[in-house]
Amino acid sequence: MESASQRILVMGVSGSGKSHVGQALAASLGATFIDGDDHHSPANVAKMASGTPLNDDDRREWLDTLADLFAEYYRQDCSVVIACSGLKKRYRDRLRAGDSELRILYLEGSRELLRERLSERADHFFKGDGMLASQLADLEPPGPAEAVSLSIALTPSQIVRDFLATLPASTEPPY
Repeated sequence: MESASQRILVMGVSGSGKSHVGQALAASLGATFIDGDDHHSPANVAKMASGTPLNDDDRREWLDTLADLFAEYYRQDCSVVIACSGLKKRYRDRLRAGDSELRILYLEGSRELLRERLSERADHFFKGDGMLASQLADLEPPGPAEAVSLSIALTPSQIVRDFLATLPASTEPPY
């Protein structure tokens, strides 16, 4: 039987609005929001800040940590929204190991819009067009059976509304 609480992954490449949308989604559900970036090791942050993309080995411990967070919220029957790039299917499978009921919101957008958004960031460790190109090259977009895909051209509030409409009625917030 499905739990009334929700564990939700908000995924997409850097610049897609994962943190902003994730915070709004968590607020609408009365859930905890966790920015996956806050759980990168200092070595990973330094690597990205220098403009060097992370590889699978760099991401392994980070993904394990996030999967453990999903599992803990599942065990406690509490709702959580975690923003994480989740670029490859095997990464999402690892995260889903923490909760087989994990729901995924994929924020998709054009390279041009992503580049524009990234150029507007002042204080973020993710730097460089090369890193965006690397993420887009690594991206294995989820299909409709795995995730709800919504365009980042929509407003964040519209993305949240559209995603909430896909959830079972018992998990939507009272209005």
